[in-house]
Amino acid sequence: MEPRDGRARARRAPWLLVLALLLGAHPGAQAEEPLSGSSLVEVMKGEPVALNCTALGAHDHFALEWFLADRSGVRHHLASAELQGSEVQGQVHDSRGRRPPYQLDSRGRLVLTEAQVGDEQNYVCVVRAGAASTEATTQLRMFAKPEATEVLPNKGILSVVDDFAQEIATCNSRNGNPVPEITWYRNGEPLRMPMEVNAEGYMTSRTIREASGLQSLISTLYLRPRKADQDASFHCSVNYQLPTGRRGRLDSPAFHLSLHYPTENVDFWVGSPSTTEGWVREGDSVQLFCRGDGNPSVEYIFFRLQDKQEDVLKTNLEGNLTLEGVQRGQSGTYGCRVEDYDAAEDAVLSKTAELRVAYLDPLELSTGEELSLYLGNSTTVNCSVQGLPTPALRWTKDFVPLGNGPTLSLSSITFDSAGTYVCEASMPTVPLLSRTQSFKLLVQGPPQLSPEEPQPQTGDSWREGEEVRLVCSARGYPEPKLSWSQLGGSPAEPALRGQGWVSSSLTLKVTSALSREGISCEASNTHGKKQHVFHFGSVAPQTAQAGVAVMAVAVSVGLLLLVVAAFYCMRRKGRSSCCQQGEKGAPPPGEPQLSHSGSERPEQTGLLMGGASGGTRHGSGGFGDEC
Repeated sequence: MEPRDGRARARRAPWLLVLALLLGAHPGAQAEEPLSGSSLVEVMKGEPVALNCTALGAHDHFALEWFLADRSGVRHHLASAELQGSEVQGQVHDSRGRRPPYQLDSRGRLVLTEAQVGDEQNYVCVVRAGAASTEATTQLRMFAKPEATEVLPNKGILSVVDDFAQEIATCNSRNGNPVPEITWYRNGEPLRMPMEVNAEGYMTSRTIREASGLQSLISTLYLRPRKADQDASFHCSVNYQLPTGRRGRLDSPAFHLSLHYPTENVDFWVGSPSTTEGWVREGDSVQLFCRGDGNPSVEYIFFRLQDKQEDVLKTNLEGNLTLEGVQRGQSGTYGCRVEDYDAAEDAVLSKTAELRVAYLDPLELSTGEELSLYLGNSTTVNCSVQGLPTPALRWTKDFVPLGNGPTLSLSSITFDSAGTYVCEASMPTVPLLSRTQSFKLLVQGPPQLSPEEPQPQTGDSWREGEEVRLVCSARGYPEPKLSWSQLGGSPAEPALRGQGWVSSSLTLKVTSALSREGISCEASNTHGKKQHVFHFGSVAPQTAQAGVAVMAVAVSVGLLLLVVAAFYCMRRKGRSSCCQQGEKGAPPPGEPQLSHSGSERPEQTGLLMGGASGGTRHGSGGFGDEC
């Protein structure tokens, strides 16, 4: 009988061992997740992974072994490890040809430095501690992102007439793991195509395992093309799996189909420079365009209908015909026909259009380039024109509209009626086609005068000597000559006011005599003369101003004489009678007569006495009595 304490130890032994199988990526820390059974570990191709198998609990000694279980269930011993105290001693026994080989680290983990396709296996870890043992299985799954998606469209021309599905394109996804999925798109919308062959469309798929162990997928799209697919955009998309349930997508470049479909409709029109109503100008080069909606392009036959018969003009593949320098005789019915033998019997393959050549001949006036009429007369001028469509006529003078129609009526003409008259012909339906013709009207008559009355510069009246500029303007035909009653007038020049006016000016000074007589301006031509006299009214004299000026001069002169007299009086020394009225040469009674010592020079005496010759014998010849 087994001892009680032995049975207790046997019951506790299975609980002392728990296995943890963990997957992580190198380099870097590795995640740990304890598992008591099988586990799924996912890794990307080329990344490192370490499988961890650890006995949890307090043990002084345990051993672990790694096995590779193949698809038949046979286990192949890979490596083993043993815990001795605090150290794990491990050894790889068989790498089964793997390069690089399996490794065991210091913790007894099975290390795969670069995950490969062949590593997708079941790995079994067995742990023995004492008499008890347990094991766990890990399934390693490897993912590989496929290469860029490649699409190979059909380079041929696909016919929409055929009633079966045709190969559209092949889509390739190479070297992925696991096998990806391929989806076809038309104009961005997925095509839900069956795998079974049918007339409308289907797809086929083929998986290839490469020598590397990776897998490639080839998908081919078959479709019955329609005419609407001519401008459609096609592409394929590869969806592949990633670890932790993630997915990726790789789209191919877009491509278009080359389709063959018969012509159903034909368009034919007259190109530039035609108008909306189909008119073209005579002399222009005109293009005729023909377009069928079939593909590929077929032959276009251009013709002109004459007496219900087709006169073929040109045949080409471009659908263009140029008529150089069209003339009015080329107006008529033109057409285009498409030669498409695949078209349906009820298809309209021919169209016609009217070519209308607009022309406008030079205008003719009932008068010459110049028309001369006498003042006050009346006349009518006719403007005739030939053109198609019927042109509209209008009259203008100096860009001012006068009226519409072929006839211009002029009545009671004046000098203002003179000028250039223009007849303009235009076509509203052909805007660029127009012509003009003009004539110049000359109005004969005696001159008309228009003097400019001058105004005083200050006040209401003119002053003697004030300058004035007289201007005299005249018009008439022939152009009048201007003359003045005084010399100095400027030559006649065209006036700023226009309308045939000429003007002359005369500058002079106003005088009383000029005011009384006046200044006359005369305009003359072969039909007569016209005169105007300028008057200035009363002219104020300038005497008051002259008297004031004379008085000012006299006062100035008097003051100057007084200053000179005072100067000479001060020069007379010792003479108390200076500036007094007395008898020449004799002192006044009661005053002593001056005596002079003999030692004084005669020159000094003479100077003091004011004698010009040295004495007083000359009487009035000195300054003695003068002030």
